[in-house]
Amino acid sequence: MTAKRLKNANFWWAALLCLGLDRLTKAWVVANYALTVPPQTTPILPGIFHITYVTNTGAAFSLFANGSLWLRWLSLLVSLLLIAWAIWGPHLNRWQQVGYGCLLGGALGNGIDRFLTGEVVDFLDLRWIQFPVFNIADIAINIGILCLLWSAWRQS
Repeated sequence: MTAKRLKNANFWWAALLCLGLDRLTKAWVVANYALTVPPQTTPILPGIFHITYVTNTGAAFSLFANGSLWLRWLSLLVSLLLIAWAIWGPHLNRWQQVGYGCLLGGALGNGIDRFLTGEVVDFLDLRWIQFPVFNIADIAINIGILCLLWSAWRQS
């Protein structure tokens, strides 16, 4: 008897990779940095890139600050819809699988933070462009969007 191939396997791998990296990096930051005012920071490339431990009660890049209650439920809803789409939806092409998987990994990563503490751990600080501090889940969501845009462009 042979094992049945998992439908949309790249979706699941991308989601697990993004979620795993997000949870590991956030756990490392929480274990090694103190949440202080002003925020504790370590320059990796001084003036360009720092590790800076902050929390965020809003969405990506501090949008909708103090929206943690409705954002936690939105994260859960998006995650459940993506899982249902991967299971019961059509067979997706490779870019769609990776894109939706990254979206799921990012939504779960930040959603777990919101459910556990009401705020999201952020730590990647691009100072040279004055960008809001962000995390791996935010990167995963943006990579997911880029993969889906690429897939749509290739199909048109």
